Amino acid sequence: MPRQLAFDLPVRTALGRGDFFVSPSNALAVAQIDGGGWPEGKLLLVGPEGAGKSHLAQVWAGENDAQVLSAAARAERPVEAIAVVVEDADRIAKDRAAETALFHLHNHVLSRGGRLLVTAATPPRQWGLCLPDLASRMEATAVAEIAAPDDALLAAVMVKLFADRQIVVAPSLIPWLVRRMDRSFASARAIVAELDARALAHGGPVTREMARDALDLCSQQGS
Repeated sequence: MPRQLAFDLPVRTALGRGDFFVSPSNALAVAQIDGGGWPEGKLLLVGPEGAGKSHLAQVWAGENDAQVLSAAARAERPVEAIAVVVEDADRIAKDRAAETALFHLHNHVLSRGGRLLVTAATPPRQWGLCLPDLASRMEATAVAEIAAPDDALLAAVMVKLFADRQIVVAPSLIPWLVRRMDRSFASARAIVAELDARALAHGGPVTREMARDALDLCSQQGS
């Protein structure tokens, strides 16, 4: 189906190992996850929104037959998997029921000799947890951190975001955008989403003029 037809096609996110771009800003985190040997069998993956935490967690889960859970979700039955991923743990601060559930899951998995990978946007000391026992266990967890993106990583992320939305752009447009955009994954996501909407509305390919307007709009919204 030609891309210029104005159909709002679903975004198909690629989450395989080969779809994850390793750069200096995330290479250490990738090495820590792949290396195994996590102290006490647990690891906390920290990084900004859109940095690839969920992608890395999904890759690890697939390679280790791990169960993936949201920290905010209450499991209806006991977790039987030996390897478990808990995503967005920082979002449950002040939710005592969710904090208690994560505390018990942490103890359950590790008492069985399992491995626990937890993702969050910030280190545990910044979460504001109300359950002291959970706070102490999270703060004692080894941290793998994804740093702010460099040019190579931002460019790769934008290529992936365009591909997920089935948008073909001129190769020269990616470095042009990277040089002018805010240095964040959130900005990359916003710009690609805006260009997708503009291309659909105009019934044609993404142009440099569209890109300039999208940059201006996203910059105003972020200020």
